[in-house]
Amino acid sequence: MAPGGTRLSVVIPAYFEAERIGDTIARVRSELGQLLNDGDLEIVVVDDGSTDGTADAARRGGADLVVAQGANRGKGAAVRAGVLAASGRTVAFTDADLAYAPAQLVGLLEGVEDGWDVVVGNRHHDASTTVVRARRIREAGGRVINGATRLVLAGRHGDTQCGLKAFRSDIARVLFAHSRIDGFAFDVELFVLAERYGFSLTEVPVEVENSEQSTVHVARDAVRLLLDLARIRRAAAGGTYDLAPGALDHLFVAPAPSPSPKATLTDE
Repeated sequence: MAPGGTRLSVVIPAYFEAERIGDTIARVRSELGQLLNDGDLEIVVVDDGSTDGTADAARRGGADLVVAQGANRGKGAAVRAGVLAASGRTVAFTDADLAYAPAQLVGLLEGVEDGWDVVVGNRHHDASTTVVRARRIREAGGRVINGATRLVLAGRHGDTQCGLKAFRSDIARVLFAHSRIDGFAFDVELFVLAERYGFSLTEVPVEVENSEQSTVHVARDAVRLLLDLARIRRAAAGGTYDLAPGALDHLFVAPAPSPSPKATLTDE
């Protein structure tokens, strides 16, 4: 069994989310509460330097733990802080806009408990569905980004940027303790580290409902992500991610389970 006092921790990074974070917390607790036993769930909200009272709203909304960043550092830094503070045996993260219904986290949780180190959503899986499509410019930007990730990844992954991911707790701590990217490319860095350290990873289908309230700014964030991909490439080549001999000996890394059905990639 992975270390931790709670079955599942859900980390929610939040930036200027005071108006809806309470509803987000309530929905996560409601949907997962119907599927998990009492005491199985921890909700961790990370306020990424907001000045609108997001942290206070999260406390009022019933988050089990609120981590308040002193300044805005980016989604990667917020998720890292939340993961390293979480107490679950499985640690997952999702976005405050809940583009992915919280109940879907149970499938990722079960994947981790079945033996996978990392379980990630794949919006391009042939079994995935889109309830509300993203704007065309976001879809186009996503295709460019997904193609660019091949510059730093050894394997071909269907979707590095899906905002629904789960990890065995001790694996999560290794990955996030050695991650360096604070922006949106932090997801790609996690894939790089998982490949480098030999952790098992599987992709699962998701149902996505894109939000018009998303805080993603396509052109600006795409440029930042591409710059971060270059930083990841340099870090990997320069030995930044190298571990000392025996650094992973404390982990129990089981052989990967039988692969789930392969993702069918599309250009969408």
